[in-house]
Amino acid sequence: MGLLCGAVCGVIVTGIILITVFILRLYVTLRHGSEHKPGQKKRSLSVLVVAGSGGHTTEIIRLMGGLSQSYNPRHYVIADTDQMSEDKIRVFETEREKTDSPQFTLHRIPRSREVRQSWSSSVLSSLSALLSSVPLVFRLQPDVILCNGPGTCVPLCAAGLLLSILGVKKVVIVYVESICRVETLSLSGKILYYFADYFFVQWVPLKDKYPKAIYLGRLV
Repeated sequence: MGLLCGAVCGVIVTGIILITVFILRLYVTLRHGSEHKPGQKKRSLSVLVVAGSGGHTTEIIRLMGGLSQSYNPRHYVIADTDQMSEDKIRVFETEREKTDSPQFTLHRIPRSREVRQSWSSSVLSSLSALLSSVPLVFRLQPDVILCNGPGTCVPLCAAGLLLSILGVKKVVIVYVESICRVETLSLSGKILYYFADYFFVQWVPLKDKYPKAIYLGRLV
């Protein structure tokens, strides 16, 4: 009797999950159908930008400087212990206001992994970052996630993939490997190489090793 009740409960739970996913897919389909009408002006694309400490933030800001005004609003995500990146982002966005009317927000999540942090403790910190990333990404629902290697980008991209898998919204993941990576990918790059929609490298040796990668020369 207990086994039968357990089986029935399992079927009910599975049914609820499938119905929820179906409703989410239907909602997104209807919403997108109403947004893209013939002759309607093309909407802007919201972008979630993952900034990291030091050179990562400098490089991502240079990449952002090359984007058009159609990427708006811009949602920057940084680690909760990173103050320098916030200062750089605010300076960059203030400069953009001279020729643009930007809409940007700043968000913080726990850092996935500190420099020289042990692998055992990294598991817990990465889980904490993921638990913060999922509700953030589901709330912002960006069209694009742009990142260039900081560990913080992995849980955020995972949340974006989950958003796509559930059919809530297709999130395009764009990964640009750091310019300092000449012959080997960063740990984030090794992970996201298999999941990113567009994976850019800035040196020929990396293109030779990773055929899926896109090489356009130096981007930053």
